[in-house]
Amino acid sequence: MARFTDRVAIVTGAGSGLGRATAALFAAEGAKVAVVDLMADTAEAAASEITAAGGIAKAYAADVSDPTSVQAAVDAVASDLGRPQILVNSAGIGGFAKSEEESPERWASIIGVNLTGTFLMCRFTLPYLLDGGGTIVNIASNAGLMGQAYTVAYCMTKCAIIQLTKALAMEYAKAPLRVNAIAPGGVDTALSRNFSMPEDLDFELMARYTGFRSMGSPDDIAAMFALVASDEGRSIHGAILSVDRGITAG
Repeated sequence: MARFTDRVAIVTGAGSGLGRATAALFAAEGAKVAVVDLMADTAEAAASEITAAGGIAKAYAADVSDPTSVQAAVDAVASDLGRPQILVNSAGIGGFAKSEEESPERWASIIGVNLTGTFLMCRFTLPYLLDGGGTIVNIASNAGLMGQAYTVAYCMTKCAIIQLTKALAMEYAKAPLRVNAIAPGGVDTALSRNFSMPEDLDFELMARYTGFRSMGSPDDIAAMFALVASDEGRSIHGAILSVDRGITAG
């Protein structure tokens, strides 16, 4: 299958986890992939892995929370690979904390990457996407669809991404652009494994959103990104697609 032949795809957070799996899948299906990550070395490693497998990829180090960095990266992608046609906003950070102990610095950092970063990537890619058509797929979370203890900052940003997605979908409903979001549950990535727990958590409060099935894999979410971004998803616009193994079913 080659659903993205010769299309230029930007994937943020592509140095690891969901982003890396998504970048690899898009490249395997013919896309020219811009591997965007804060860490230059992980971006280069992911791009090299794709190239070694026969795909086309180029690494770009960028801080998605910084507008100057984002604009420079997006413009460089257009110059190097061609007009971006797909944007996958996969970059994200988070962590557990009791709200009375959450630091203002980490709160601002989570907002900066998850929410501001998603908007800035959209903002500076939109002119290219609108000039001939394209698609945006954001990473939301079931944390944006339901209350979750000890993750207030993360939940807030994911809820905001859902509204960002819907607002952009309405604004560009008459344009050659589709905007959607994927809302996973727990996914087995370095990000989730590094969510350190504060002491004395009440695990009973967390039980309702841990689910009855195992965590998803990065490949599961990459497959959903590919479906929504491809022509197979041509009728999907303004949707928030839950991929959480039934956690939000009840």
